[in-house]
Amino acid sequence: MSWLRSARTAMGETVDVELVDGVIAQVMAASPAGSATAAGAGPGDVDLSGHVLMASFVEPHAHLDKALTASLVPNLTGDLAGAVAAMETLRPATARADIIARAEAALRIHLAFGTTHIRTHVNVLTGVGLEGLDALIEVRERWRGVVDLQLVALVNDTAGPLLRAALREGADVAGGCPHMEDDPDRAVAACLDAAGEAGVPIDLHTDETLSPDALSLVTMADLVSRTGFPHAVTASHCVSLSMQPLARQEEIAEQVAAAGIAVVALPQTNLFLQGRGHPVATPRGLTAVAALLRAGATVAAGGDNLRDPFHLVGRGDALEVAALMVIAGHLDPARALHTVTEAPRAALGLPTVDLSPGAPADLVAIPGADALDALGAAGVARTVWRDGRIVAHTVVHSELAAPPAALGGPGPARPLASSSFGPKA
Repeated sequence: MSWLRSARTAMGETVDVELVDGVIAQVMAASPAGSATAAGAGPGDVDLSGHVLMASFVEPHAHLDKALTASLVPNLTGDLAGAVAAMETLRPATARADIIARAEAALRIHLAFGTTHIRTHVNVLTGVGLEGLDALIEVRERWRGVVDLQLVALVNDTAGPLLRAALREGADVAGGCPHMEDDPDRAVAACLDAAGEAGVPIDLHTDETLSPDALSLVTMADLVSRTGFPHAVTASHCVSLSMQPLARQEEIAEQVAAAGIAVVALPQTNLFLQGRGHPVATPRGLTAVAALLRAGATVAAGGDNLRDPFHLVGRGDALEVAALMVIAGHLDPARALHTVTEAPRAALGLPTVDLSPGAPADLVAIPGADALDALGAAGVARTVWRDGRIVAHTVVHSELAAPPAALGGPGPARPLASSSFGPKA
C-alpha cells in the first residue's frame, strides 16, 4: 500500500490517492499539511505537490522495428515513397540484434515520458519473412508488465501466406497497407478473413495519401458491418478522408462509427510526409478528425515513427502528439489528451484508467497546476507507475542566472540559482 499525496487532478483539484495491489483503492481530498493523516505517511508514499496526476499514456501506432534509423539512411525525397525506399536500402544490413537494440531504446524513451502500452507495427514482407516479428516478440516478452506491447503483422500482400504465418508465429493483430496493393478492396477482405480465422483484431494502414480517390476505409466499414466481424478494427492514418467534400466526410464518418471502427490519427508523420506536392495551401495530411468525432467514432492519436526515414525527429512523448492535435487538429486540450489516454485504451481493448477506486494504477505525474499547464509545458520531469509501482522517474535540475540587483541597471554578478523538478518520495 502507498499514498500519492497532494496530487492535482486534470481539473486542478488536490487529492490524495491510495494504491493497493496495483489498483487505485481510494481518492480523497488532500489532507492538510501537518494533519494526522498527512503526518502518517508511509515509506512508499510520494509527495506530488505541484504535479498533475493522470492516466499513463497509450501509444496506439508505433514502428519500433524502424525506430532510431534516421541517421543511418536518408529519405531522399522526403515523402512516403522516399521513406519506403530508404528502409529497403537499409534492410539488408539490419541484423536481428540491431532491431532489438533500437526497439528497446525506443521503448525506454516512451516509458520515461509516461507510456505504458504500445501497439507497434512490424514489417513482415515478401523476401524478408518473420525475422523482424521474431525480434519484437522477444522484446514483447522481456518487457511484459512494464510496457506491454501489441504486435501488428504489417504485410505487403494481405492475400499471401505471410499474414497467416505471422499470426501463427505470435503476432497479436493482423495488419497491412491495402491502399498500396494492386486491389485495395481485395486486400481489406483478405485481411479480415485471416484475422477472423485467427480470432484477432485488425489494424490497417488506410488511405495514407492525399488522393481523394483512395477510400479503402469505405470498403472496410462496409465489410465489417456486413460480415459482423467480431473483433476490434482500427484504421490508421485515413488521410484521404480529409480531402473529401464535407458532406462526404460526414457520410463516411457515420459509416465508420456505425461499424465500430477506431481511427488513429498520426499528426507527426503525416505532417512531415504529406503535402510536398502542394506548395500552395499545403494540406495538413491529417484525417477528418472533426467529422469523425461528430459521428461518434473513437479517434486516437499516435506518434507513429520515431527518428526514422518516415519522421526524422519526434520525441516519443504523447504530450507532443496531443499538442499537435490541438495545433493541427484543432481539438480543445481536454479532447486532445483524450486521444492519447482513454481513446487508444478503447481502441486497443485495454481497461479504462481514471482517478477512481478500482481503476488500474497505471499513472503518470507531470509538473503543472492542471492538465492544460502540464500539456503546455510538457516538461520531461515525470514519474510513471505501472500496476502501482514506479517504473520510471525523471528529475530535471536547472541552474539559472539570478536577476539584477535593481531594475535600473545590471548590478553586480550574482550566483546561479538552482531548482529541481520531480516528485519527492
